[in-house]
Amino acid sequence: MKASVRAFAIAGVLTSVFGSLACRPVTPVDDGSRSSLTELTGLLSGRFRGTTPGNDLALEVSTVGARAGTNFDLIVTASGRYRDSNVRRVGLLRLATQGRDVRAVYVPHFDATVTPLSRTATRFTQEELEAACTLYFHPSGDGFVGELSGGMTCARALPGAVGKWTVEVDPGSLRLRNVESGETLRFAKRT
Repeated sequence: MKASVRAFAIAGVLTSVFGSLACRPVTPVDDGSRSSLTELTGLLSGRFRGTTPGNDLALEVSTVGARAGTNFDLIVTASGRYRDSNVRRVGLLRLATQGRDVRAVYVPHFDATVTPLSRTATRFTQEELEAACTLYFHPSGDGFVGELSGGMTCARALPGAVGKWTVEVDPGSLRLRNVESGETLRFAKRT
């Protein structure tokens, strides 16, 4: 039971963080600042595969829509095995410009049969909306760093995800780390 809850928590953390969108490299704007939303989305685009022992999870994401370059809606699916448990989690990840930072809101689908092609991909029950979880990414080196607080709302969206998790996104890799336990999950971009 405990391994199953942990597997769902980790899959939920993963789906709250990863998105996919076919993007070209970002051209810097005149003032030298970078388009954080487009750049983060570009780093997260594609498929990732777990590389740490016991982590055989795949992340698949489909674009649902964009609004005037300030919002991207993505359907995120984490599936595979984590340790001894099968995992399949689905949710919507909304990325929005917040100055140089990017606000990411994850809304879970408690019905794991939802796919990017489902009519209900962007429709949610009241319970799902109330379970939404938010994190902020800020530029760091060649990528971005975010922190998931693991509060009560996030624990509903990501069962068992109590505690703080840091998320590092760099070209070709992702790393999630539980701040308290030090548990680390690494993912490599698949080509």
